Amino acid sequence: MTGFSRSPQILKAGLVLLDPVTFTVQRIISLQYNPDQLSRTLQVQAAGAEGGDRSEALRLKGPAVETFKLDAELDATDQLEFPDQNQSTVDVGLFPQLALLESLVSPTSAAIMQNENLLKRGALEIAPAEMPLTLFVWSAQRVVPVRVTEFSITEEAFDITLNPIHAKVSLSLRVLSVNDLPLDHRGADYFVTYLRTKETLAARATPGSRSQLGAQGF
Repeated sequence: MTGFSRSPQILKAGLVLLDPVTFTVQRIISLQYNPDQLSRTLQVQAAGAEGGDRSEALRLKGPAVETFKLDAELDATDQLEFPDQNQSTVDVGLFPQLALLESLVSPTSAAIMQNENLLKRGALEIAPAEMPLTLFVWSAQRVVPVRVTEFSITEEAFDITLNPIHAKVSLSLRVLSVNDLPLDHRGADYFVTYLRTKETLAARATPGSRSQLGAQGF
């Protein structure tokens, strides 16, 4: 027996797509390789940010607007080493994985045709297509509803029939908070849970002391 049997399982980062009405899981997208870097930006939603109102200086209008940015790699090399077990990869390379990710930012052809038919019937107002509720999952501590705001693909290698076999994907994800979703929406529940998890983690941080700061006047 080798020591590899005791190796810890490496969790995958990914996205979970939930039906916008029933909130059942439609699809789970796990990233082939975990990104080496995750960039986060938090834009403070301060009341009276423009200044001039002293009563608002310490108030917040709501949760910070949080954005994630990450780069992920997709590679078909391992699958192509075993063609009998990976016929889809042999046939079309990485096209299925890329198409699945692209579905995050485009309504379905069926939704487009349905709206077109409604227009032809004289509908005065057409509701925009409702996309699945997307959850960004990065460990058990970070399960948060998001909207894809920027998405780019760089295809770097191809097989003899021009199917992509190596690609890099860049994603920008904006967290959907209670400022974006009604409080009774399932997505808002996920956000509040995410916020509570942050508060629990913050409580575990080692507190500082006056002596560390070299100041006593507070």
